[in-house]
Amino acid sequence: MNDRWTRAEERYRQRTEEQRYRRSDHDWGDAGRAPRARGGRHAASTDDWDDYEDDTAVIPRYTDEQEAATYSTDPTLPRVPEGHPEDWVEPGYHTGEWEQSDRPVAEPGSRSRRREVAEATDWHDDDPAAFEDEDLPPARPVRRRPPERATRSGSGRDTPRRPSGRGQSRGRRSRAASRKAAERKRRRRNLWAIGAVFAVLIVAAGGYAGYKLIGKLNGPEDFAGPSGPAVVVRVQPGDTAEQIAQTMADKGVVASSGAFYEAAVRNSGMTGVQPGYYAVPSHSKGADAVAALLEKKNRVGNVVIPEGKRLHDSTDVTTGARNEGIYRKIADASCVGTAADKKCVTPEQLDAAGSSTDLVALGVPSWALDAVRQVPDHSRQLEGLIAAGAWDFDPTGTPTDILKQLIGASAHSYESTGLLQSNGANNMTPYQTLTAASLVEREAQPNDMAKVARVIVNRMANKQKLEFDSTVNYTLDRTEVATTDADRARENPWNTYAMVGLPVTPISSPSLEALQAMEHPTPGPWLYFVTVDKQGTTMFTDSFAEHQRNVVRAQQSGILDSGKGN
Repeated sequence: MNDRWTRAEERYRQRTEEQRYRRSDHDWGDAGRAPRARGGRHAASTDDWDDYEDDTAVIPRYTDEQEAATYSTDPTLPRVPEGHPEDWVEPGYHTGEWEQSDRPVAEPGSRSRRREVAEATDWHDDDPAAFEDEDLPPARPVRRRPPERATRSGSGRDTPRRPSGRGQSRGRRSRAASRKAAERKRRRRNLWAIGAVFAVLIVAAGGYAGYKLIGKLNGPEDFAGPSGPAVVVRVQPGDTAEQIAQTMADKGVVASSGAFYEAAVRNSGMTGVQPGYYAVPSHSKGADAVAALLEKKNRVGNVVIPEGKRLHDSTDVTTGARNEGIYRKIADASCVGTAADKKCVTPEQLDAAGSSTDLVALGVPSWALDAVRQVPDHSRQLEGLIAAGAWDFDPTGTPTDILKQLIGASAHSYESTGLLQSNGANNMTPYQTLTAASLVEREAQPNDMAKVARVIVNRMANKQKLEFDSTVNYTLDRTEVATTDADRARENPWNTYAMVGLPVTPISSPSLEALQAMEHPTPGPWLYFVTVDKQGTTMFTDSFAEHQRNVVRAQQSGILDSGKGN
């Protein structure tokens, strides 16, 4: 009995080795032999088991390394495609035909081993009782491999077996593991990059914080030496102390905005700083710059235009005093510096710039362009376009730039009263309304302006001459309230005694009250008016006879006496 078991185990080992180390008959010199079917006789066996036909095979246990070596070193076997081993199919086999048992291999000599040998060889003892004393457990059924092997067409070589499903699964797991490893590596790189960015930001923030801390400990940078020439800086409407400090630093007045700001917050006078232009010495200490900003004498480019003022100077007949015109007032406000360093724009330069035919460069508004082009005397073409009021301009600009800045601001002021929509009330263009308002400004007291505006509208509707003494005085170098017969007889585009209608330009800069009165005149039939005393009492009437009586009353008060004589 033991000899039979020994021979059976020997045959089992040989079959196992054959399956583990497959060979081609051609490689071993058996090319001339006909290929045998799987499970055929063992030629090496000479005992009474030689006639045994085996139709089973125990599947050997392979490792990935053995499987790779088998398929890579045997030149007779087909190659597995690189990159996609799961797509390779062995010729002659189809997925799912058979399934390998995962039962572990038993140790030689054990009962389970004997049972496997018996099952592998399909051996049945003539004397079943011979194994009864072994007390073997019942054998489990084993799925068997197909008996025949596919061969290459037209050749006698065995076709290699398809790699096991376990190898494919391990290959897929290996690729998935590689992808996961690459993903982990990429994530680590990203984390390192993000960490580096955060580190740089932290270092930068720390450096900036240290710089600010050192700056606070040492105080803001400030000039120590003597100040330099004056620099013009502008304080915008609504500027805070910090914004003014930054402007000072940008202009080179102070070494840093902090130096000015620290001095400004300690000076209560900063709350009274007005928007405008200031001449402040350059390279000043912060405290000195604040003090200079608060001094009224350092305010530059600020001009106040009285109501009824005209562009050029004139002389009062009664007092002999010079009535300064708008151009001279602008020139005086343009001066920057002191003594030898003082720089100003002259009235003559402004007059020359104001006579230019380039009206767009002068900032003339579109609603006045056509009328201004028709003015015969270009030196008077800008009359009335610079409004009465307080204005700021940059004194460092050219005369043309200064006029443009003032005319633009004045046009905006005029338009804010509804000038562009006033033609429905007085049947006049915006420029004609401005011209008529200049007459109202020169002829009436504030409480009578709307009535005088109505007289102008009524007379123009009747095609009557206006006959205003203010229009006679406009072209005269020496002016007064009363006029002479000779002055009234002069014919020019402004004398309303010599023509019907309005003057060719305004005769002064009207106030907004006069402009509003002309835009909305008081309803009434009046055609005449005259001031009858030096207190400004004005009489209005639509009767010429009554008007003559009022004129006599004015003459008796002496208000109509001329200093020039008749």
